[in-house]
Amino acid sequence: MNTENSFAASETNYSQCNVLIVGGGPAGLATALMLAKRGWKNITVLEKRPTAGYYEPDKSFSYQIDGRGQKFTDYLELTHQLSTISVPSTEFYLTTIKPDGSRKTFKLPIVDPKRKTAYWLPRRAFLLLLYQEIERDWQDSITVLFNTSCLQINKIAINNAEEKLEIVVKGENGNIVKFAPNLLVGCDGLNSIVRHTLKEWDKSGSDKFEMKLFPSPSSGLKYKVLSLPPNLPLDRKGEEHAVSTMAYAIRGAFKGRTRSVSLGLLPLKNPDEPRTANIITYPDHEIWELKNSEELYNFLEPAFPQLPIRQIVSPQEADRFAKSEGGSFPIPQYCSGLHFLLKANQSCATGIVLLGDAIHCFPPDIGQGVNSALEDVCVLNEALSRSNDDISLALPLYESLRLPDVKALVRLAQTAFPWQYNQDPLRRNLWSVNFFLRLLLSRLLPFIFSSPAFLLIQNQQLSYQQIWAMVQRTTQILYLLGLIFIVGYLAVVLKVAEI
Repeated sequence: MNTENSFAASETNYSQCNVLIVGGGPAGLATALMLAKRGWKNITVLEKRPTAGYYEPDKSFSYQIDGRGQKFTDYLELTHQLSTISVPSTEFYLTTIKPDGSRKTFKLPIVDPKRKTAYWLPRRAFLLLLYQEIERDWQDSITVLFNTSCLQINKIAINNAEEKLEIVVKGENGNIVKFAPNLLVGCDGLNSIVRHTLKEWDKSGSDKFEMKLFPSPSSGLKYKVLSLPPNLPLDRKGEEHAVSTMAYAIRGAFKGRTRSVSLGLLPLKNPDEPRTANIITYPDHEIWELKNSEELYNFLEPAFPQLPIRQIVSPQEADRFAKSEGGSFPIPQYCSGLHFLLKANQSCATGIVLLGDAIHCFPPDIGQGVNSALEDVCVLNEALSRSNDDISLALPLYESLRLPDVKALVRLAQTAFPWQYNQDPLRRNLWSVNFFLRLLLSRLLPFIFSSPAFLLIQNQQLSYQQIWAMVQRTTQILYLLGLIFIVGYLAVVLKVAEI
């Protein structure tokens, strides 16, 4: 419950903090580090997980930190450390393994060698990188509270011209603590309590804190993550074993929407790290009906006859996987309100700002979830620099700078690469024709046609807004050419008919 209260501030004792960040994921930890580097003190991060390195099987997916995300790691001088624990995109090899055991390995092409190298690493490894930076250099400025959740956000009127925040928090031992920060940062994801609170407070009638939805072909797909041992065997004879730095696409033998399944393994730098296989299907897929380990084995063994399933999937993991509810790809969405300012005197402003999935959320089609969140942090940093860290100026500036890109980002997520999960072979093929047509035309006539959106996104020098404008322009030209072709064809047909 989120409420507005009115009582004297002196009636309550508050824990001291200048900044309170709700959510200790990539956006939250990155924001804390950015503010600490700017000289801010008393920064507290609230995180529900028990530790920074806590292993969550259904969140054990990988990140690709590209040039956009590296704007932040460059700022914190962490890019070299990032490179040492990651697999670079310049060395990305993919092996496909068919049900009959045949395989093919190839190196993914580098579209533009001038663009920054991207780095693949597990989500947990990236979070540990950020947290270890806090532990090493910023303990005097940043406190991370684990096993802690935000229960309530109150807006308290001190007098007619001034308000303050009161954040009610449940700590690790169940104790209730109250904070009164000058800056509240919402990095708490799609179901953000911070954004929901602002939605309740907003009286403008604009619904700017309401998420605007843009359904895509991949939204609504469900996923589970299967944990596999390091160096797992890739054939029944045990002659071939997985290489940690190699990506694998293991094709299943079943056909049809409700049975077809594949395993996707992304590369890891650490050979001792467990491998994870993503399974992505429609909600009515048979795999969601499996209730225990034996049912899972009975499905996976004929689905993947090329693999020693019972050897690579332990009974404990099979039982966990079968009972896991997994997750669903969200509908691409954004909100247009990125900040909120409370009434304040001129000497001390109090405000709320939103970043990451709290303002833009979408399926992982274009690999921009973590990268766009880190870019949010960089834009907030720019706004603070341009306003001399004055919250009353910085937060509106952040919104004006970031909102156009947020809107474009969600439209790109909706359209750039939504058919990659084999949902519908026909529509995937049609999408592929469109993709390669745009690619060919951009090579032949680059001054008229832009590259496909999925490739343009990899260029960190282009904003999402610029990319979306380029893509729309190419679409309009293609529509126009198509219309001219149809009219010309009909004219020829009519002329022939007259003859």
